[in-house]
Amino acid sequence: MGERLALVGDVRSGDQRALARLLTLIENERPEGESALAELYPATGRAHIVGVTGAPGTGKSSLVNELAKVFRRGLSPAEKGGEGSRTVGIVAVDPSSPFTGGALLGDRVRMRDLAGDRGVFVRSMASRGSLGGLARTTAGVIQGLDAAGFEIILVETVGAGQAEVEIARHAHTTIVVEAPGLGDDIQAIKAGVLEIADLLVVNKADLPGAESALQVLEAALAMAPRGKPPARGMEPERAWVPPVLRSVALSGEGVEEVARQILRHGDYLRESGMWAVRERERISAEIEGRVRDRLADQWRTLQPDGLFEKIVTRVASREISPAAAIEILLRQDETQRL
Repeated sequence: MGERLALVGDVRSGDQRALARLLTLIENERPEGESALAELYPATGRAHIVGVTGAPGTGKSSLVNELAKVFRRGLSPAEKGGEGSRTVGIVAVDPSSPFTGGALLGDRVRMRDLAGDRGVFVRSMASRGSLGGLARTTAGVIQGLDAAGFEIILVETVGAGQAEVEIARHAHTTIVVEAPGLGDDIQAIKAGVLEIADLLVVNKADLPGAESALQVLEAALAMAPRGKPPARGMEPERAWVPPVLRSVALSGEGVEEVARQILRHGDYLRESGMWAVRERERISAEIEGRVRDRLADQWRTLQPDGLFEKIVTRVASREISPAAAIEILLRQDETQRL
């Protein structure tokens, strides 16, 4: 208990080594990590969580890197909300190998120019087979950074493409990054990806086809219902309409405007009452995910040795269907409970 309290105290005091140790415990799903996070939980809820998603090759890591620099130096004070430096936590989820379970964690390499800044903390983590662009313990890692006092938390998803909508359930602001020349225009207007966007960014806007990509996104938004729904009781005309922005992350062009729109969206959420709505949605998504994972783990422990493999063999030989296999396994689970 003393060691846990020391860890909690060190994290609260800004010790980055203690924070790294806590995040490792959380990622490895160790009980002491969960206990420490429970102690720190009352200090969470202050950070603005920003999800950054999009297909591989769109330059998400470069954009996140430049956004961190902009938030650290502070935006130009031309508009409200532009003043002041902000601390930044970065969670970069990399895909795991389906063969070894390992991951390159290359975002640490791409973001090495942030090293040495005590106001930035970069955490790379492997997806470990989880779907939706995030890892099973991403929510816990976000909470750890929030408890440590980081004001902006940038969460970069795996980059799997059209199925990465899970981030919208864990972020206050979701950025969908597109780039010219990565496929036909239809890819840009897939309903699931387009609908989660609070900001749409065409990165690598110095490449041929950038104007076409911008036009496609603007046309898709024009055909969609007007913006994100407002909070209950709020006028429909005040619904958030996702801006379509352009950037060249490698040179920094347009990145400050992206940062400014992130802060503007945060202001909108607070003023409209949608911040509290999204907080409840985020918490609900985390609880549902944890319950699902815990029940799946418990179910596996209840299965007699060798039963699952036998069922797989019967399905593979076409003796029974997958649906019938599930019924058998669930009946076995019920028998074990009784």
